[in-house]
Amino acid sequence: MTTPSSGTGFAPDPTIDLQGSPNLIGPELPIPHLGIKPEAKRPVWFIAGLVLAQFGIFVALLGPATVSIQMKAQSLTTDPAEQVAMTAMVIAPGALAAVIFNAVGGRISDRTTSGLGRRRPWIVLGIIGLTLSLLLIALATGPLMMAIGWFLAQACANLGFAAFLASVADQLPSEQYGKTSGLIGIAQNSAIMVATWLSAAFSSNMLLLFMVPAVLGLILVSVYALMLPEPVLKENRYPFNLRELIATFWTNPVKFPDFGLAWWGRFLIILASYLFITFRPFYMTSHLGLPEGESAVAAVAVGVTIYTVASMVSGLLAGWISDRLGRRKVMVAIAILIFGIGTYGLLHADTVTGFYVCEAIMGVAYGMYLAVDLALVFEVLPDREKTGKDLGVFNMANALPQSLAPGVGGFLLAKLGGGTDFTALLVAAAISAVAGAILTMFIRGVK
Repeated sequence: MTTPSSGTGFAPDPTIDLQGSPNLIGPELPIPHLGIKPEAKRPVWFIAGLVLAQFGIFVALLGPATVSIQMKAQSLTTDPAEQVAMTAMVIAPGALAAVIFNAVGGRISDRTTSGLGRRRPWIVLGIIGLTLSLLLIALATGPLMMAIGWFLAQACANLGFAAFLASVADQLPSEQYGKTSGLIGIAQNSAIMVATWLSAAFSSNMLLLFMVPAVLGLILVSVYALMLPEPVLKENRYPFNLRELIATFWTNPVKFPDFGLAWWGRFLIILASYLFITFRPFYMTSHLGLPEGESAVAAVAVGVTIYTVASMVSGLLAGWISDRLGRRKVMVAIAILIFGIGTYGLLHADTVTGFYVCEAIMGVAYGMYLAVDLALVFEVLPDREKTGKDLGVFNMANALPQSLAPGVGGFLLAKLGGGTDFTALLVAAAISAVAGAILTMFIRGVK
């Protein structure tokens, strides 16, 4: 029941529909009470659907972000400098859309009065919009159309992802945070690996390159939306005015310092990651000297596979350990430090084997980080009734670095590195990671 009787400790709430919106796939699940952290564990099949949905979102979105857009740029021009400039031009405005629509999506889903629930409509609309936007990129004949398509893709994906992530916080008790966070991290990294291999397989066909991951994501996310038991709002509890709109993008770090520190820790590790990821194919050709085309793409695919396998193992172990010990921030800080070491190691790699070793180190670190960091964030959320809004603000720490990385990395690589020297870019990435680790250790509300 959405609103339990007074005998269960909750007074009836006239703004909540008593029936709610039950799940349409699988055995019937209890509908969580709005604003109250659940106590009952979710079954394995539900967790599996959740993890596959995370995989679906990211296989559709991160393939273009990490490889496909650069391959599309290479299909439009043969000049390396123009390829770098075109990639930065396309990716940067899309990441800005991610910042805006992640926060807006969380706030909208908190207030949605649909009979299908608060989160489900936006999850479905987001993945459909992402699929259509990627089709636009695949058919683009120039950088402007690519940029428009990627802006729309990021807007739709983050609108849906904000609702999806809020649904995770709505559905799970604290004791499932660590393990599920670890599995979500594995799903994200697996999605990058699969998207990279799909890019290698369909490198000569731009339509399949973008649409195969998109359709896979559409199916998996839609299935999860049908598995979701949702509380239903009959009316909005809060006014929506200019002040509320501005507040959509803000959670006071002075009033909620632990949330603010977690935000900056995430911002810095994502910035460190994307400073390299954005320019990984150029690293293979310019730093390691591999020829453009299938050789470089295949090497990237192997590196991402090593990264993913390492992250899967470390993520499972870290999630299990953090739930057993109840410790989050120390493991997060250690993971970020290791990631910084791996990033700096890329500077000294002069063979593909050395690159693979660095990918393994970064994979171990990032798997640990993702397994524990999301659990840490769930623990420091300021308001359970505004989970979507606060997680939307937090996810700006994912999106903003993606917006900044192409510009910052492009400047460091082009202006300080002459287009081929990665020293300034990789040193900046390592410093960013270490700073994130230091800030995370100042969180007081989580061990």
